[in-house]
Amino acid sequence: MFSKSKQPPIRTLIGEGTVIQGELRFTEGLRIDGEVHGDVVASGEGHSILVISEKARVLGKVRAAHVIVNGTVHGPIQSDELLELQPKASIVGDVRYEVLEMHQGASIDGELRPLKAEEKPALKLAAAAGG
Repeated sequence: MFSKSKQPPIRTLIGEGTVIQGELRFTEGLRIDGEVHGDVVASGEGHSILVISEKARVLGKVRAAHVIVNGTVHGPIQSDELLELQPKASIVGDVRYEVLEMHQGASIDGELRPLKAEEKPALKLAAAAGG
C-alpha cells in the first residue's frame, strides 16, 4: 500500500522539445516534459515515481509504482501504489490503480479498474439440485 515515506529522487528528465522513440525503462524517478513514442516502464523491485508533466505526451503503455499525470497519455496505465491525475491530465486507454486521486478537469477515455479487483475469486454457480 502507498506510504507517506520519502519519495525516490527524480534522476532522469526528458526535456521539453525532446522526442524519444522506443521503450523507456527507468529506476527510481523519471520526469517527462517532452514526448515518448513507446512504453514507459519502471524496472526493478524498488519504489518508483513517474511524472508526466502538463506539456508531455506519451504514446504507449505506462507502468510505475507512483504515477503523476498532468499531460497526455495514449495507452494503458498501471500504477502499483498511487495514481494522481491532475487537472490537465488526458488519458486514452485503460487505467489500473491501487489508489486513485483524480482532480477536477482530468479526463479518461477508457476503463478504470482497481488492482484489487483481480484478487476476487471467480464466481461459482451452485449446481442445480436434482430430485
